[in-house]
Amino acid sequence: MSDAPDSKLAWIDAYLAHLRGVRQLSPHTAAAYARDLRELATLSGALDWDRLDQHAIRRLTAKLHAQQLDPRSIARKLSSWRGFFRWLSEQTPLAANPVQGVRAPKRGKSLPRALSVDDAVQLVAPRRPSAGATPTPAELCNRAMFELLYSSGLRVSELAGLDLTPGKDSLGWVEAGNREVTVTGKGNKRRTVPVGSAALEALRAWLAVRPAPSDGGNALFLSARGTRVSPRVIQQRLQAHGVTHGAPVHVHPHMLRHSFASHVLQSSGDLRAVQEMLGHSSVSSTQVYTALDFQHLAEVYDKAHPRAKLK
Repeated sequence: MSDAPDSKLAWIDAYLAHLRGVRQLSPHTAAAYARDLRELATLSGALDWDRLDQHAIRRLTAKLHAQQLDPRSIARKLSSWRGFFRWLSEQTPLAANPVQGVRAPKRGKSLPRALSVDDAVQLVAPRRPSAGATPTPAELCNRAMFELLYSSGLRVSELAGLDLTPGKDSLGWVEAGNREVTVTGKGNKRRTVPVGSAALEALRAWLAVRPAPSDGGNALFLSARGTRVSPRVIQQRLQAHGVTHGAPVHVHPHMLRHSFASHVLQSSGDLRAVQEMLGHSSVSSTQVYTALDFQHLAEVYDKAHPRAKLK
């Protein structure tokens, strides 16, 4: 096999013709293969295809990673290269497929999105009504739900499942006297979480105007039709509330759960306590919030320390 660049590109063109003619790939997919393979030809320089080994492919992969290419994009390129060498081995003798066994770098685990303390408090805090105006029952219901999400780190399904009073089939309820909420989470596991004074105050305001449920049920929070509010309705209400009140990001119920965990951990440093309040079966699920905590500390350091920033 010649080591001339034209020879390498000729093999790529032949493979692309095979993809279009035999495998009948779409022009868009074939164009993606073409980009990946021509990049490989450029990266490998004067080395002909039969002189590329696994070590060389690993080195090229490391080079892509050093250029901060997304691991998903690297994985796609490796897949394109692997398919090309599989086909090439059928056309001409190759010692082995050099891409076989080479993997892309692992993708970093994305951190949960949490609000800052100020943004979270401003989102759930009651707004001062205009002169002569009083909050509607729907507004009081929303405030109680949002305060409870942030106060106790509930999942949206756990919030929707709360009953006014505990019963035989109840999934959850609030005990105001004990300042606690009991919920049934994933795996049918029941846990009890503290409730803050702001959430209790919001609940009292909602219960003072809560109408009788239209279906005669025991749901704590009601939809406009008087039935148990659904998780989807809670999501929609919180999103609309965030837009109306100028939240800096798209807000969803799980973001308030993330914010709860992050803010409690920032203040207490007690990972096990946060694990219990979130209802995580393993502390490894909770440890992601330590990264958020460190991120917060790093931001504070960068802003506060006189020697933190490079000139």
